[in-house]
Amino acid sequence: MRLYLDSGRFIDTKSPIDLSISLKNGIENVRAWYVDAPTMEPVRANGWVGSIQEGGSVNFRDISFNPHGHMTHTECLGHITDEVFSVNGVVRDFFSLAQIVTISPREIVAPDGKIDHVIFPDHFDEIVWHADIEALVIRTLPNTESKLHMNYSDSNPAYLDVRCIEKINALGIRHLLIDQPSVDRELDGGALAFHHAYWSVPDAPDHVRTITELIFVPDTVADGVYILEMQLAPFENDAAPSRPVVYEIHY
Repeated sequence: MRLYLDSGRFIDTKSPIDLSISLKNGIENVRAWYVDAPTMEPVRANGWVGSIQEGGSVNFRDISFNPHGHMTHTECLGHITDEVFSVNGVVRDFFSLAQIVTISPREIVAPDGKIDHVIFPDHFDEIVWHADIEALVIRTLPNTESKLHMNYSDSNPAYLDVRCIEKINALGIRHLLIDQPSVDRELDGGALAFHHAYWSVPDAPDHVRTITELIFVPDTVADGVYILEMQLAPFENDAAPSRPVVYEIHY
């Protein structure tokens, strides 16, 4: 179905591009933050089992997972505040104008001697920005399908230098999406500098902005401007499993 925008532009709702990483049972699932693999187990109670393969009448499984560590997820400022604000209800307009950009993080030697891969402000200076974008989707290089099942724990993944916040604020970004487990360094002593700057915590907490992590943007998707649809599971939690979907804009 064609959904028309303005000036004759439209999107084809039958041609979505899914940027999410799904949840799978076992160690092939993506992992971060030192969590064990997610589990999906049949319910067993009073001699009854929730598995047709094991003789039950239906498949009825308990699922144990962590939104931050096991899949594409969207979070709000409640991730870093004393009061655990819920992401449910933060996204009220599920469609926004988004720009996909590809960035090759720069290697630096960190004070602890590790090799960091960092996105710096000058990376943003190299990009031709579209006016009026509300969402920014960052694809990092290298971009291999290992991102779909990688164990990021203790791997020092790429992250954003906190000074990038000035450009992101200038662009008016409300939804920031990245294919890494965090916008901040894995081991930063709990500072989470970029998270705090993005949500202006504690000085002027921003309850509208979201961060979505652990996405995957296939190489077949070109950089450019898209319509983003943010699909979120209705969890009353600081973060929820999500399915960001983009649509090409046709003229």
